[in-house]
Amino acid sequence: MARDTKHNEPDTTNVLHSLTAGAIAGALAKSTIAPLDRTKINFQISHEPYSVRAAFQFLVKTYANDGFIMLWRGNTATMTRIIPYAAIQFTAFEQWGKLLKVNSPNTEHKAVLKFLSGSLAGVTSQTLTYPLDLARARMAVTTKNEYGSLGDVFRKTYQIEGIKGFYRGYVPTILGIIPYAGTSFFTYGTLKIFIKEKHGYDNAVVNLACGAVAGMAGQSSSYPLDIIRRKMQTSIITGHNYKNLRTTFVMIYKTEGIQQGFFKGLSMNWIKGPIATGISFATYDCVRKFLKDI
Repeated sequence: MARDTKHNEPDTTNVLHSLTAGAIAGALAKSTIAPLDRTKINFQISHEPYSVRAAFQFLVKTYANDGFIMLWRGNTATMTRIIPYAAIQFTAFEQWGKLLKVNSPNTEHKAVLKFLSGSLAGVTSQTLTYPLDLARARMAVTTKNEYGSLGDVFRKTYQIEGIKGFYRGYVPTILGIIPYAGTSFFTYGTLKIFIKEKHGYDNAVVNLACGAVAGMAGQSSSYPLDIIRRKMQTSIITGHNYKNLRTTFVMIYKTEGIQQGFFKGLSMNWIKGPIATGISFATYDCVRKFLKDI
């Protein structure tokens, strides 16, 4: 019995290290880009045309009307979600990788399995924390008078929509997370290995750069589905009849077209996405290494 416990200790420690590093990485990355994230969500759910100038004006107007701290409105809900989300995602990626034997010398189709591990990690973490993502989106596009706190969002959502309200927009979210997480993890891991083997570089700056490229690739692969999920998540607030994936897709296409409808705010994502993903991957590797060495 003692031998079994001892044998399991390294795996338990590895999981705890992954959970801790993932939580820290997610919190730091999301807090850094929170004002940009709030701006993006507001444009995604409105019919107002997006431009860099309009986004800047939104930030200035928010600051002038509500103060500096309000640029981070909804970040409490974001932290409540992102800490368990990132912790689960990074840990799940490693565990799925072990299950699929991604790093085994005899494994074929490693690229496909890396992508699959990332996708499954994204689906796992998104499913377990989805109600918190919905709450974050609703807080980001409302004032304190409408939703005073995270608990207020949950209470009102349950009263008006019932349990199913907490999973409004879940289908497009999962369809989007499959290419996003798969592409992000695959790109980051592949670039890191390539740069290390080709040039011998392996440091925080390289990790940050690899993460930034991974973030841009991931965001681009799934952005239209991100638009659809935000529309569905906040439909109770905006008053639009976004009942399901098909209805939402058709309504966006008819009212806003392809470019302004499905790619509104993408340039903002090309700024905040690489920053957030770069910080997230680099921080995770840094904290993971630190915990392993102590």
